[in-house]
Amino acid sequence: VLCGRTDDCPEKYGEKRTYVEYNLTFHYYCLLMSSGIWQRGEEDEGVDGFLITDIKKEVNRAAKLKCNICKKKGASIGCVAPKCKRSYHFPCGLQKECIFQFMEDFRSYCWEHRPVQDFTVKEPREASQCTICLDLVEHISVYAVLKSPCCKNAWFHRECLQYQALSAGIFFFRCTVCNNKDKFQKEMLRMGIHIPERDASWELEENAYQDLLHCYQHCDVKRCLCKKGRDYNEPDSKWEIKRCQYCGSRGTHLACSSMKSWEQNWDCMECRSIFAKSGQYSKRKKRALAASEKTNGTTCLLEEPPPKSPRQSSGSSRNFLLQSPKMMCQNLSPCSPLELPASNRMTMSLSPVMSNRNWSLSLRHKHLREKRREVCNILKELKAQVKTKTTRLNINVENIWSSALKGFRQRIFSPTNTIEVNFSNCKNRSKTNTSAASKHHFFQLLMLHLQNSSLFEGSSGKNLSLDLQAVKENLYFEAGKMIAVSLVHGGPSPGFFSKTLFKCLVYGPENVKPVLEDVADVDVAQTIQTIKYANNLSSLQSTLQDCCEFLAAAGCSRPVTALCDKNMLVNDLLIYHVIKRITLPLESFRQGLKTLGVLEKMQMHPDVFSSIFCYKPERLSAETVCDLFTIHSSSDVNKVEGADFWMGYLQDVESGESVVTLEDILLFVTGSCYVPSVGFDPEPTIKFLHIRYPIGNRLLNSLELPITKTYQQFKNIMELTIRNTLRVEKD
Repeated sequence: VLCGRTDDCPEKYGEKRTYVEYNLTFHYYCLLMSSGIWQRGEEDEGVDGFLITDIKKEVNRAAKLKCNICKKKGASIGCVAPKCKRSYHFPCGLQKECIFQFMEDFRSYCWEHRPVQDFTVKEPREASQCTICLDLVEHISVYAVLKSPCCKNAWFHRECLQYQALSAGIFFFRCTVCNNKDKFQKEMLRMGIHIPERDASWELEENAYQDLLHCYQHCDVKRCLCKKGRDYNEPDSKWEIKRCQYCGSRGTHLACSSMKSWEQNWDCMECRSIFAKSGQYSKRKKRALAASEKTNGTTCLLEEPPPKSPRQSSGSSRNFLLQSPKMMCQNLSPCSPLELPASNRMTMSLSPVMSNRNWSLSLRHKHLREKRREVCNILKELKAQVKTKTTRLNINVENIWSSALKGFRQRIFSPTNTIEVNFSNCKNRSKTNTSAASKHHFFQLLMLHLQNSSLFEGSSGKNLSLDLQAVKENLYFEAGKMIAVSLVHGGPSPGFFSKTLFKCLVYGPENVKPVLEDVADVDVAQTIQTIKYANNLSSLQSTLQDCCEFLAAAGCSRPVTALCDKNMLVNDLLIYHVIKRITLPLESFRQGLKTLGVLEKMQMHPDVFSSIFCYKPERLSAETVCDLFTIHSSSDVNKVEGADFWMGYLQDVESGESVVTLEDILLFVTGSCYVPSVGFDPEPTIKFLHIRYPIGNRLLNSLELPITKTYQQFKNIMELTIRNTLRVEKD
């Protein structure tokens, strides 16, 4: 009804759609590029947001316009160049080499006003190879030839790039020479290459990675001793093939390399030569020997060494408990009671002996706080990417996941835009100072939903689950993207990842050794536990006989001739159920976490980022809240009138001697009941003024407090104002 053609060519014109009830048939691209229609509906209304009534109006409008190319009616697309009045059909525009930009406002340019690429005189004029089809391509500025914006001598045929983009999709389409994605995609969209917003075609193909499950089975040593040939492999014997621990693409029989145990590591000659040239081979050997001494001869170069505990000087317990935050360091004595519980305020001396458990717990909390401060500084660097341009998300609290998914997938959404949140069922909220509160509340609800969603499994430390429908809908990518955006834009830390999942993300799944606690399925865990704790060979073989189907499904069916074989079997079962089974979800999740450069920073600072991914946020304390705020005063903090009341009040709140909580105070000032991983921007401040009631300014994160004669007056005014303000907002 738009271009008047019957061609059915999805690669050129998009999907051909027919709606019998409305008597409409059109190519999707013809509709998408039409100049007089917009998506006024929701994504599930009409045709992807194009209302049927609007489509019919556009058909009627186009029926009056003549195509400047074929001279027939129905030219719904117009050139956007000022003063240009050319109109044409989508197929006619392709033939005449017009450019259609599948982004933003979906602009179209005629053959005369189309954008062109910069072409300098210095660039070589001779032909080079198109890195997609490998045919020669001339270095000339014409419609059929495109130049890479990120590589100096990379040239492509337009047709090759278009087919590549349709196959790779938005997640995998990138420069074939340097692998650049952002700069390359931006230029290709400008030059009219359509990049569909879907996963790559090879990712959607069933059993596409089946070949990767085949292990290398060949003996590559110069002199093979096996009479049955280099490809012969007999498990649990001297003729079992062991693969190179580094590349996995070379192998040897145990006997051919004089290996006494399967648990010994073996390096192929190629990998040895690489390490020898870099000077690292001898170091790795020494590290392996050191590790083998600690593990009774079992060497594992890929296993991560245990983290070192922070060393503490003598007496550091007392110093830690009595250390003062930035507001208190100037005006409190070393014996300030603000660090002690309410019940101990009158007792200023510490117990001479602390239990080892409390001691280690306090050290752990201190260590985590230091790491989170480092994370905060790193995330602030990433936040520098965020622009002032805003993107609004319309969120329904009753369906947080669907509305968040819809918002993150909208075309205008960009992680680098400032995010504003509007709750659709909170119409009575005041517009003043609620922008930050809505955003903080949204990210808090979103993280809570993700933690309890079907994408993750486990009780406390969670791993990714295998949800085939979620894989098909690319939800793991969206979840990773949401977590990355939340961290940079002021959301809470996830805090629910297992250490195994975190290590898979930062070190790669091939370098991670899962444990029994990572298995979420109770029956599977019970079966593996039974195998692990078998006391004798007969009971082990009996157990394996009972669960033969279970072993076959995991690819772990093998003869067991000794009780010690159970260790390798348990290890393989854990790797299959915790890691191999979720290879696709894990890779998709990793791609999502790359948003705004979060995954890259995680891989650069794994020890630091584990504090916000694997540990729950620390409960707010008087010390934490006090340390958040900076007192603004021209005089010394020690002389600020009212500062002592404020600090005493925080301790009353922490000890439960108040009707409000520390979270209420933080919410009153900043709009957030938690401390974001990226910190507050701007940093919270306090002023003491001669006013009647406290005032919280969420735009500036500032708290103005009244100066009163007595502490009881101060406490009563604080509780009355904070409680009533939050109650009104809630109502």
